[in-house]
Amino acid sequence: MRVRIKRVDPTLPLPEYHTTGAVAFDLYSRTKETIAAGETKLLPTNLIIETPLGYMLMLAARSSLAKKKGLKMANGVGIIDQDYCGEADEIHLLVHNYSSRDVVVEVGERLAQGMFVRIERGEWEEVSTMQEINRGGFGSTG
Repeated sequence: MRVRIKRVDPTLPLPEYHTTGAVAFDLYSRTKETIAAGETKLLPTNLIIETPLGYMLMLAARSSLAKKKGLKMANGVGIIDQDYCGEADEIHLLVHNYSSRDVVVEVGERLAQGMFVRIERGEWEEVSTMQEINRGGFGSTG
């Protein structure tokens, strides 16, 4: 699959899949930032990506982000829509420092990963009753 991509700063590298079995590519910070303890901050990734039709671009934290940096993606995962690809639509990572110390993020430091996920849009069929038996409330399966 060919994907159109633009780097805001062309001196920084394109994202890479780091192994032959990798399903996601790494995203990094375009700027050096200090994130204070307890602070939530947007970090620019340097990338504008035209997500192909029929896909979404899903962003998730790298597995080492919490352990090594004390950071997490504040929104859990990021969803990049197919039409978020204009000249000013640089992808940002919303990170939260849950540690008790300030954290420095360096330019080019890998923080998150992106993956293309095939999607379908639902077509609503409104009904007056549902066919299935009620299975219980929130957390009811165990």
